[in-house]
This record gives sequence, structure tokens and C-alpha cells, in this order.
Amino acid sequence: MHDVIRLDVKENIHSENDHIADHVRQHLSEDGILVVNVMGAPGVGKTTTLKNIFPHLRKAKPYVIEGDIESDIDTVDLQNMGFDTYQINTFGACHLDAPLIHDAIHKMDFDKEGILFIENIGNLVCPAEFSIGEHIKMLISTVTEGSDKPYKYPLAFEKADIILINKCDLLPYVDFDEDFFMKGVRAQNKDVPVFKVSGKTGEGYREVAAWLESRNPD
Repeated sequence: MHDVIRLDVKENIHSENDHIADHVRQHLSEDGILVVNVMGAPGVGKTTTLKNIFPHLRKAKPYVIEGDIESDIDTVDLQNMGFDTYQINTFGACHLDAPLIHDAIHKMDFDKEGILFIENIGNLVCPAEFSIGEHIKMLISTVTEGSDKPYKYPLAFEKADIILINKCDLLPYVDFDEDFFMKGVRAQNKDVPVFKVSGKTGEGYREVAAWLESRNPD
């Protein structure tokens, strides 16, 4: 019979990623750039949310990094609207990581203090696990996804610094139990601010923009 040797592994497997994330955060903080990691499942309206927030930013210039597995559709759209946007394609990887963001920010021109919105890959699992140098994790959920998401994907809701419930204009037409949803949110994250928004009507985004501009990149 072979002896079984048990080894206790103490080193964080994300340590190198976290080290680079800290560098990204410090570098952009020194430039007066607040970094927002925009997370959510495919189709929740991440890019639409950015388009609705930007007109309400009173002093912060918006910058964008668009993360996609393939294509640059959203990047081209935002660039055509006049927003400084950089594309990252992961070609299969389910999340962005700090090294990718580190490379991207050194190819961007931050000519004014503002907010860098990093639209992560559409996924409610992996993006919550990896720091990418953000100051704020902004999680977008929708009434069309159902009210059980805080229970099925607790880490994303636990890590969020701000939560948006999108597509609220559809509340009269879908089976969404807001009380059940919020009970799940508060079980994971009792203090996180939650904003009800609509990408179609523009409801709620003025308040989201004001909240973001009240944060300091420190």
C-alpha cells in the first residue's frame, strides 16, 4: 500500500492576477480614473446601460473596455457615438483578467479624469471571481431572468458594490417576484445599493450616474 501524503497549499492561486490588478488600480487611481467592472449574464443590457449612463455624467469622462469572446459590434457602436472604447476578445475564455486589462490600459489615452467602464464577458460565475483592477463591481440583473438569480449565483451578488435591475418597464408582463429577489440579495449583501432601471425608457440611470460620480478612485 502506498503512503498518502497530504500537502497544505497556502498560496492563493489568483495571487499573480491580484498583484497585477492592484497595479492597475493604483495606476488609474493616480490618474483620477474610477474603474467599474460591469458584470451580468448575456442579454441583460450591459452596453445599453453604458449608453444610458453616459449622458448623465456631469463631470466624469467615460472610457470603455469592451470584453467579448468574439466580435467588436459593441465597440464599433460606442466608437461611432464618440466614446473612447478599446476592444478585448478572449476567443473562448469566459472572463477578463488583470493581465488583459493591464495591457489594454497602456494602449489607451486617459486625457481627463473620469470613469473607465470595463464590460466583462456575459457570465454570472467567473467574472465575480477575478479582480481586474476595479474600484467598483457593478452587477446588472433583469426582470426577464427571473427572481431566483441571487440564490443561484450568490458570489456575484455578494461581491457587487452596486446592483441594477434592468428592463423594469416589463414588470407588468413578466413573472418577477421583487420581494423574493431582494430577500436573496440582502442575504448575500445587506448594504449594496439597488437601482431599478430601464434601458428602453431611461428610468433610473440619472441616479446611477450620480452614485458613480460620488465615488472616489482611491
